[in-house]
Amino acid sequence: MAEASSSSSSIAEFCARGRPDRAFRAFSARIWAEPSLFAHLLGACLRRRSLRGAKQAQAVLIAAGAAGDRFLSNHLLNLYAKLGAMADAVKVFGAMRRRNVMSCNILLGGYILNDDLTAARRVFDEMPERNLATWNAMVSGLTDAGLNEQGLGLFGEMHRRGLRPDEFTLGSALRGCAGANSLAAGRQLHCAVARSGLESDLCVGSALAHMYMKCGVPAAAEAALASLPFLNVVAYNTVVAGRVQNGDAEGALEFFSQMRSWGLNPDKITFVSAIAACAELGTLGQGRQVHAQAIKAGADADTAARSSLVSMYSKCGCLGEAERVFVESDAGDEVLWSAMIAACGFHGRGRRAVELFEAMRARGMQPNEVTFLAVLYACSHAGMKEEGEAVFELMRSAQWVRPQVEHFTCMVDLLGRAGAVGTAEAVIRSMPVEPDAVIWKTLLAACKTHRETDTARRAAAELLRLDPLDSASYVLLSNVHAAAERWEDVEGVREAMRGRRVKKEPGISWLEMMNRVYQFSTGDRSHPRWREIEVSMGELAGKMKERGYMAETGIVLHDIEEEEKEESLACHSERIAVAFAVLSAPPGAEIRIMKNLRVCTDCHAALKLVSEITAREIVVRDVTRFHHFAGGACSCGDYW
Repeated sequence: MAEASSSSSSIAEFCARGRPDRAFRAFSARIWAEPSLFAHLLGACLRRRSLRGAKQAQAVLIAAGAAGDRFLSNHLLNLYAKLGAMADAVKVFGAMRRRNVMSCNILLGGYILNDDLTAARRVFDEMPERNLATWNAMVSGLTDAGLNEQGLGLFGEMHRRGLRPDEFTLGSALRGCAGANSLAAGRQLHCAVARSGLESDLCVGSALAHMYMKCGVPAAAEAALASLPFLNVVAYNTVVAGRVQNGDAEGALEFFSQMRSWGLNPDKITFVSAIAACAELGTLGQGRQVHAQAIKAGADADTAARSSLVSMYSKCGCLGEAERVFVESDAGDEVLWSAMIAACGFHGRGRRAVELFEAMRARGMQPNEVTFLAVLYACSHAGMKEEGEAVFELMRSAQWVRPQVEHFTCMVDLLGRAGAVGTAEAVIRSMPVEPDAVIWKTLLAACKTHRETDTARRAAAELLRLDPLDSASYVLLSNVHAAAERWEDVEGVREAMRGRRVKKEPGISWLEMMNRVYQFSTGDRSHPRWREIEVSMGELAGKMKERGYMAETGIVLHDIEEEEKEESLACHSERIAVAFAVLSAPPGAEIRIMKNLRVCTDCHAALKLVSEITAREIVVRDVTRFHHFAGGACSCGDYW
């Protein structure tokens, strides 16, 4: 007995040390004496990812006459499945004379693990007997693969058959509701969770919160989390990511800080969300802090984190730092390359974006929908009409991707900016997908630039049919009429706005300075230092006029005196923010501003002059792109 025990110990030790070859020799004579050691042996093969070891194990079984043993065969079947050798797994399964539900579950799970859901469903449908683990595996496999409707349908069938779901079933079904964006189904599942008494289960509670966050009900999500006994990393990830997705980047960073204060270590998923929050806020200082924390935690090497960093630095106005993160990432994937292409486009570096696109293809990477959208956007904002048309034709001829309305919108923007307004309208009329409000708004903006009144009327009619409460549509149409000095038509548009109770979105600018963020609204004189700001604005205006500045009063929609129009333009939010920054920031310090609307042509001309007068770089991120003003010029080349 002592000798047998010693032999067993040596086999287990060889397995633990990852030496299945030594274990085989010690084990072959003992397969019947202690069959449980076979699991240790196969575990060693799995840790080594050794398909050769698996085949040796199978040979030992056959030689020992143990191939028909269900316990041993199930373990071998599981090894082949986890190694991705499904053909070998199927042979083992087919040779088994006595299978049980576990045998079928292992084969089913192997197909799911190896992304063959068709074969998995076939095994599932042919199983003579299923247990809860079977249903869990199939529901989870479908929802994890994005086949949410099928997964929820299977969950419904399970319920109709009287099977009681456990925490794993409910978690998978809730992920399916989140993926399908089905709030109604999610609320029904919430009732099932309550009946099962699993609301305080961490897995279920986190999945419930994730569902509500994805469906845009953050209050319900946080209520679900409040019912948990404590929050783990998964739960915090849910709320941090959810707050970003629902437009509360500040709240996301508050929870990120709270998580760290409770001693929980953020993982790569947390960092991706926190970095995305900094990107949305445009807070460079905080973004750099989160980046440093990610480096310390070793999470910055993750491709998703690096893609988020590229996006964050880009959205904070630091294209150089975004490129540095990109270059330091060995090869990356399509997501990382797409992020860098998008960053170049956002900063008006169209040539660089196209170069990266071509380099990506040369490396054998297949551009996806996001990649094509990024490069088309870059071409449209850099006046690269021919290059953009070539990229679009490449996309239309590709077999793996099809243009969606967003891609057609970029083409309309590209053509419209180039003055081909008629061609842009023809693209919309002939596209195979249904036009949305954004594409008509894009055409209307081109009509404003090129004073195409007739096309503007048609675009506005389509736009107001789709979204009658969008204030930007009325403003654009008013701009077209105002440019033609058709004041009666301008008043007609304003009357329509009043009749539908549509209000123009006020211009708001955010200034980041010395790790603080200041907010300014157009025409708002409530700032405690307003008198000083007003003086600063006056001094800048005087110096601008000395350099030939004349206010572009034609863009003011109201039929008022020229002097009033000039005063209206001078109080745009970005002009107030710049005056405050010149007043408060150290001499020569860079000025960083975010704006919720597009920079108007008058402010664009004014900020170019201010950059020259103050010898500062002024970085403005508006709703469409970045403008880097320096030395009296802008990075966009006056094409935006």
